[in-house]
Amino acid sequence: MSATDQQADEYVRVETASLRTLVQYAGASGDFYEMHYDIPFALERGHRELAVHGLLKTAWLGRLVEEWFAGHYPGGHGRITVLDVSYRGMDFRDEPVTCGGRVTGRDGDRVSLEVWTASADGTRTTIGTAEVALTEGSA
Repeated sequence: MSATDQQADEYVRVETASLRTLVQYAGASGDFYEMHYDIPFALERGHRELAVHGLLKTAWLGRLVEEWFAGHYPGGHGRITVLDVSYRGMDFRDEPVTCGGRVTGRDGDRVSLEVWTASADGTRTTIGTAEVALTEGSA
């Protein structure tokens, strides 16, 4: 996992889910659907590899926004008030998933964002929006 500070209005980090990550997430979330940890099961259903949980990708996007507004955004610190995503494609075990966000607007102490995940080939697999409330003392 590495974070890259592109510019003030965009932030990107790359995540990769190992088998261990998928099993740990299944245990923590209670999502034990076999296509996340049982390769023969996934292959029998036409998938080339184990799928990353959709909600794990949402968690990665939440972490991206939290990290961004905990020190990388020049407008100050903030907290997530909205995170709304839609899954558009699958990501797979041991492949990089790029998590990104871009500022789309600012109204007073509210910052609106576009957020996404993208597979290794650049296809956006999750799209959405987020809103951050800047905290007291943020400029």
